[in-house]
Amino acid sequence: MKVLISHAHILRADGSVQEGSIAIEGSKIAAIGDIPASWQPERTIDAKDKFAVPGFVNAHTHASMTLLRSYADDMKLMDWLQQKIWPIEAKMKNEDVYWGAMLAAVEMIQSGTTTFADMYGPDMEKVAEVVEKSGLRAVLSRGLIGVAPDAAEKLEENVTLFKNWHEKADGRITVMFGPHALYTCPPDYLRKVAETAKSLGAEIHIHMSETKGEVEDCLKQYGKRPFAHVAATGLFDNGTLAAHCVHLDDEDIDIIKRYGIRVAHNPGSNMKLASGIAPVPRLLSEGVCVALGTDGASSNNNLDMLEEINLAATLHKVANYDPEAVPAGEALRMGTMYGAKAVGLSSVGVLKEGCKADLVLFDMNSPAWTPRHDPVSLLVYSANASSADTVIVDGRILMEKRELLTLDEERIMFETKRRVKHLLAH
Repeated sequence: MKVLISHAHILRADGSVQEGSIAIEGSKIAAIGDIPASWQPERTIDAKDKFAVPGFVNAHTHASMTLLRSYADDMKLMDWLQQKIWPIEAKMKNEDVYWGAMLAAVEMIQSGTTTFADMYGPDMEKVAEVVEKSGLRAVLSRGLIGVAPDAAEKLEENVTLFKNWHEKADGRITVMFGPHALYTCPPDYLRKVAETAKSLGAEIHIHMSETKGEVEDCLKQYGKRPFAHVAATGLFDNGTLAAHCVHLDDEDIDIIKRYGIRVAHNPGSNMKLASGIAPVPRLLSEGVCVALGTDGASSNNNLDMLEEINLAATLHKVANYDPEAVPAGEALRMGTMYGAKAVGLSSVGVLKEGCKADLVLFDMNSPAWTPRHDPVSLLVYSANASSADTVIVDGRILMEKRELLTLDEERIMFETKRRVKHLLAH
């Protein structure tokens, strides 16, 4: 389908903002700016007073954890996992995973996210079904717990997920392998994951150096810091998306750079769980790709990427006593361009001719957008996710004028409440 978005304020790939139009043909952006008169659209979206930006990329989340939003708060990470989260997750069935991911899809679309990197399990194929139905783009991995009795079966589930869903849903699904963390995956298991992923040409999504305790325990048990320990298993040879990366030293950063590891920074979750503040300005200054993620809705407690972009811009200013630590434009790139690179996608994250038509129109008709000295600054520091008016992924309109077009929000709300009631009763 040929769609023309007219009279928009457009965030270009170079960071500039210009007024003009966007021509979408099929799944791609055909032209930006002044569209030739010979190019005739099948439909036109009037984007007057709208700010067109690349769709947000949530580089690390656990979508189905929406079912556990507010279930367990104000706890230390390991207490939260061991006492609350892992026990109830063990009771979850495939329908829980499905409807939890459906609720996440609604929340992500309504807040301007077009791509998400999800690590969860079991039943990740249910999440893939949600991606296919919703129209979102996703990078999926089966969360692998190597110390579990069925660790080998979990790895095979990730293999099956890859074979059944990689590059499916019109190419909108990418599959990675998801070893949870070094403290849940012994070295031999990480080696097995590395070998299996390599045999399929798949990349890795893993939690790394989230807490001080993780680093201290790794030193005690293996005599190495987490990045050196995991590097020795060969896991980083496949291409890696590493979530959190809060507690890093010079050696860690050298390893990150050597292996081209992409970092998913989760400021909201790290703040709420008191995990610490990742050295994002240094990583950026040294050329490391740093993206943004919300983490799961049980530790954040939302999937609002615009909030993460705001936190990335503000948190590091106060942490470094430097108002220039992460400027608004850089924070927005972390949530879009850098996010796409982090999850291994080369044709999204920017508005440019030939790239995928994954974009959001933000409505600037509100006091928060007035006056309009700088649309980027307004988006990062002033606006909120409710300004997201229209969401397009792969050239398909998923939401227009705040109306969801691919999902039934009322039914999803009903089903998720029903699943939670069932889950808590068993």
